[in-house]
Amino acid sequence: MKQQKIKASEEKSPFLRGRGAQINPASKYESMQRDQKPLDWALVADEWEDGDLPTEYLETHPKTILNRVESSDIPAEWSMNPYQGCEHGCIYCYARNTHPYWGYSAGLDFERKILVKRNSAALLEQELKKKNWRAEPIMFAGNTDIYQPAERKFGITRACLEVFWKYRHPVGMITKNSMILRDLDLLKQLASENLVHVAISITTLDEDLRRFLEPRTASVQQRLRTVETLSQAGIPVFVMMAPIIPGLTDHEIIPMIKTVADLGALGIGHSMVRLNGDVAVLFEDWIRRTMPDRADRVLNRIRDVHGGQLSAYQSGARMRGEGNIADVIHQQFRVGKEKFMKDRKMPAYNLELHERHKSPQMRLF
Repeated sequence: MKQQKIKASEEKSPFLRGRGAQINPASKYESMQRDQKPLDWALVADEWEDGDLPTEYLETHPKTILNRVESSDIPAEWSMNPYQGCEHGCIYCYARNTHPYWGYSAGLDFERKILVKRNSAALLEQELKKKNWRAEPIMFAGNTDIYQPAERKFGITRACLEVFWKYRHPVGMITKNSMILRDLDLLKQLASENLVHVAISITTLDEDLRRFLEPRTASVQQRLRTVETLSQAGIPVFVMMAPIIPGLTDHEIIPMIKTVADLGALGIGHSMVRLNGDVAVLFEDWIRRTMPDRADRVLNRIRDVHGGQLSAYQSGARMRGEGNIADVIHQQFRVGKEKFMKDRKMPAYNLELHERHKSPQMRLF
């Protein structure tokens, strides 16, 4: 089934190209609430320099960088995020709901006001060299993309990889940006000691859809080329088809598995879209602008996999969904992996090297 060519509807208001969110919903943490209705377009254009909406980088000064992962749905013990907010602008992104904690909107602010933790590498090194630290894989990042456009300017992700290599510490990376190939030299070193896993996020094979769904990410072809390049370099690559959006991308499951398997991916995972908090407002506004004729169908299918709601909070079910549509999606993944990825698996992390590299004295031996 070929995806219909997408063209944003401009009947109600202009579509802001190059951004995912088209509105800036008020934060529930603000003392003064803005009008909850979609913003008047003239005001938006006037407020942000003729609609140009430039990105702002705001430096923060955290005292720690590692976060203990509490969710039973995520197979990791620790995560770290050098950037908050993400210029990629993926309209479905669950991380949007963290931006109001910083006093900004989950909408356009999330894509425009990027919080930068310049001291991430130094904070990471402080943790890894502690006597009581024991090696456990760290998910890098888990919230916003470590190779978003800000990385070209600040280079924090590369600095952190240098720390991981210095202390021979295992790290799992996830990105949807081909910029990761800039750091191929470090990734090869880490892979030579079984210290790195890379997950490439590919939501769709349809480039027309990608441009609206994830406006400032690498193209589909760039991401596929990244999977192939990393695989050929001996770096373990896993693909995440996340999130699956029922009625929009679920017909691509089998073609996706075959495509990435042919390029060398060692596995594929998936999760179901869930529109928690402000993301539901943003997504509905977006889909009614971009494909009004399909909006109700897609929204209703999302409700079908989450017990009649667009949101999902229950551990175990929130990322997998429930019901007939969810069952069909999971079955397609089982069939596709059995046919195209049988007997493939990611190598185990090496947890033994870190202790020998934590102490400068030990590196003499």
